[in-house]
Amino acid sequence: NFTNCTTVIPLTFQTNVLTELRKWKLSLIEHHKLQLRQEKEKHAAHVRQLSNEMENLKELLHTYEISIGRKDEVVITNLTQALERQKERIELMRKFTLWRIQHVKAKQEEYANRIADRQFRSALMKKVWAAWRSLSEEKWKEKVAKACQLRAEDVCVQLTNDYEAKIAELTATLEQTKAEILRLHSEREQYEDTMKKAFMRGVCALNLEAMTMFQGK
Repeated sequence: NFTNCTTVIPLTFQTNVLTELRKWKLSLIEHHKLQLRQEKEKHAAHVRQLSNEMENLKELLHTYEISIGRKDEVVITNLTQALERQKERIELMRKFTLWRIQHVKAKQEEYANRIADRQFRSALMKKVWAAWRSLSEEKWKEKVAKACQLRAEDVCVQLTNDYEAKIAELTATLEQTKAEILRLHSEREQYEDTMKKAFMRGVCALNLEAMTMFQGK
């Protein structure tokens, strides 16, 4: 049907329509690129925040190392090992979070490119159909126009359904990622609280041993 439509349209008119559609496609791609740059900036800010948290944990580790330098050798060994494990887990959490963010960003970029191509094709079909309809005057042309319109509407409905399904999928993925980040932050806080309690138990044990020695003397 579209092959028959294009034979009616003048060559210059087709050239103008295609030129306008190319400009529209480039504008749409630039818009998606801007959105991707904004997402990259958000990602960079999140990475900087994680780096600052890592620096704070390193300072806390340094403080712990200084404070336990005067304690029993066994307590020092246990605390050092626990802090190293905590540090390794936080590093794994950071890497996993970065991987999830990159994965979601890659899916969003791929989906944005597909949507841009589909919208371009849909707009091209609509413009060609509208131009052909404006030139059609006879009855057989009106029948072809109706058939083209029905086909274009079916394609638009299908594209809309696909678009909404992908939006729902990406939204669910994003919510899962946010929940995972919150869970990882909660685990980190629990680990820090456990380390503080272990440190205080070690200090209390040393104080009791010191009191026992003084009472013995």
